[in-house]
Amino acid sequence: MSGTERDAGPRPGLSALAGLRVVELGVWVAAPAAAALLADWGADVIKVESPAGDPMRSVFGSLGIAGDLPNPAFALDNRGKRSVVLDLRTDDDRGALEDLLAGADVFVTNLRPDALDKLGLEPGATVERHPRLVYCSVSGYGLRGPERNRPTYDIGAFWARSGLSMQMADGEGNPLNARGGVGDHITGLAALAGILAALLEQQATGQGRVVEVSLLRTGAYVLGWDLGLQLALGKVAGAESRQRNQAPLMNPYRAADGRWVFFTGLEAGRHIASVLRALDRTDLLDDPRFADAAALRRHRVEVIAILDAVVAERPLDEWIERFEAEGVWWAPAQTPAEVVNDPQFLENDGLVEVDDGALRTVNGPFQFSDVSPRSGWVPQLGQHTDEVRAELRAGPPGATGC
Repeated sequence: MSGTERDAGPRPGLSALAGLRVVELGVWVAAPAAAALLADWGADVIKVESPAGDPMRSVFGSLGIAGDLPNPAFALDNRGKRSVVLDLRTDDDRGALEDLLAGADVFVTNLRPDALDKLGLEPGATVERHPRLVYCSVSGYGLRGPERNRPTYDIGAFWARSGLSMQMADGEGNPLNARGGVGDHITGLAALAGILAALLEQQATGQGRVVEVSLLRTGAYVLGWDLGLQLALGKVAGAESRQRNQAPLMNPYRAADGRWVFFTGLEAGRHIASVLRALDRTDLLDDPRFADAAALRRHRVEVIAILDAVVAERPLDEWIERFEAEGVWWAPAQTPAEVVNDPQFLENDGLVEVDDGALRTVNGPFQFSDVSPRSGWVPQLGQHTDEVRAELRAGPPGATGC
């Protein structure tokens, strides 16, 4: 998309971000995710790529899958950006990056600290050169310590190192092998929050600063309840199988048609009666094993076995009617195919089109009043290099503020 096409009409988004310039030197997911949300909201995000491009562009080939598939994963975290190819091994292109930073409000990167140091992009020194710049570093393990340069993906730093994977282990103690990108996207949201806080300060004082976000600290924050118990009590309950869940009314059960449903009755004493009425098992209301939350927990193996047997008697749609009639708190355990066709999800703009409808992908998690979802485009590698270089030759846009 050319500059003329971009400027042909109003850019959907937040007016406060319409003049915001973001420079991203990011690969894979976490940093690009944060920048993509800013692009969704109307910021001008310039994605600086090496001549080989962000490796996320060829993620399927990296996994041994055909390389010519549509790439909704790349689209999700890079829609609406302008792609500029710079070879930062050369003095000229490093100078071009410095020129970009001179006119930028935000710089976000997830290159490892040693790589940034070699490029002359050490966070503190960069902000000294560009005092208004909000510099967001997204790393695996943080900017300090002996492992600051350890290579990792979210499965390593966010899931494994933080304790999450072991606390979500199966009944046999096997650590959770999480879906790709989950920890990265949560960390991207954390980076976005830090960027916005620093922009508020920049607006008030005219000064930038370094914002540090790591996969490890974000994962530990997500597991904060368990880690807090460990600190306070010296121990924490480990993972248990579904059949031994200490909260039987916060557990999944399989219906006769093979579909799964979660009960979501955290306040078990409040919810057990409505669940038993919906299951047509009011005879259990007088069973001491179902008397209250403590009884449910104490007899959880027997309780879950009974609920398993009852729920397996009917298909889920029949149960849903009964759950609704009795005010049961529940949620279906949906497959991806069900999620992308879920009327509630779609009614709330859960999907967005990119490249004029050529591809649909997941929308960001935010909704603003009177702002329509922005479709955007997926930039081709280096698509906007000439355009951005021409802007640099014309002179920096100046500090626009947030």
